[in-house]
Amino acid sequence: MANVHSQNKEIIQRLRDALYNLDPQTLSTELVSLCAPDCIIRWTTPFETMTGPKEFYRRVFKPLIKAIPDLERRDFIVMAGPDGDENWIGCGGNYVGVFERPWLDIPPTFHPVAMRFHEYYRIEEGKIVEMQGIWDIVHLMMQAKAWPMTPSLGCDWVVPGPSTQDGLLHGERDEAHSAASMKLVLDMLDGLSKHAEGGPEAMNLPAYWSPKMTWYGPSGIGTNRRISGFRNWHQIPFLKAMPNRGTINDTVHFFADNDYVAVTGWPNMHMTISDDGWLGIPPVNKEITMRSLDFWRCEQGLIRENWVLVDILHVYDQLGVDVFSRMRELTVARQEKRPEI
Repeated sequence: MANVHSQNKEIIQRLRDALYNLDPQTLSTELVSLCAPDCIIRWTTPFETMTGPKEFYRRVFKPLIKAIPDLERRDFIVMAGPDGDENWIGCGGNYVGVFERPWLDIPPTFHPVAMRFHEYYRIEEGKIVEMQGIWDIVHLMMQAKAWPMTPSLGCDWVVPGPSTQDGLLHGERDEAHSAASMKLVLDMLDGLSKHAEGGPEAMNLPAYWSPKMTWYGPSGIGTNRRISGFRNWHQIPFLKAMPNRGTINDTVHFFADNDYVAVTGWPNMHMTISDDGWLGIPPVNKEITMRSLDFWRCEQGLIRENWVLVDILHVYDQLGVDVFSRMRELTVARQEKRPEI
């Protein structure tokens, strides 16, 4: 008999199927069938928190399908595991299709586009009772040549799935294997927290990360490879700007499935932007929170790959920067509704 995590993967498979061979009516029906009526949906900026599958479909998927009529979901990670008494599913991949009409006022490209997603689902008694999702809307803006903020230090690209091509975990979850992967990631994170005590050396990154590690960051930060790339193009600017960053423990959920580990929190970090600022943001000395949905893949006792999506648009929003307004100004000649002069 399949365990609860395998059963939960089968539940999410129905949603994945509905988004692969997309029919709007089928998707709407499946969401209503799979979700509890009062399911809480916590979604990337500008959508924020919604209640119930009908509102979720109306506000999120219906406009996206209008903009990308051949929308297709392609998962490269599907994993499951417990956090205490809660059971979670984590999915990562890309939504792809031809961008034919504006979406969130992002001008269409009339070419294929890809938008990375990390989506997490909490399931109770066969129903989805909570969803958390971050979509890389920033990368879609970049593909439309409509990103109005600073360029990434790392590489912005269509992020690939695991190099081992084994991210769709259909088999049974091994408890001991999963626990070992979880310990490696938690030990690594504990090492990162020692930065304030002794700088980069105190974090002892080579003890946890493979020499050929890849850190797949969100657009606006970008992807970095090897420890040197991770330090130069993400970690040093991040910690320099926010040396007091810390974890919000009561919102964080970790779960593991064999080689894979995931973390979710809404939010899961707090920090103050100081020093010389971050991502072109001046040092406003304002405390913010950060949402991050992450996957790690462990290999031979080290972390080989790390997929990270941060709600970058939410960061700007907390600082009073309206990225969508700036985008409309940048692309005014391509907007369907142009301001009168």
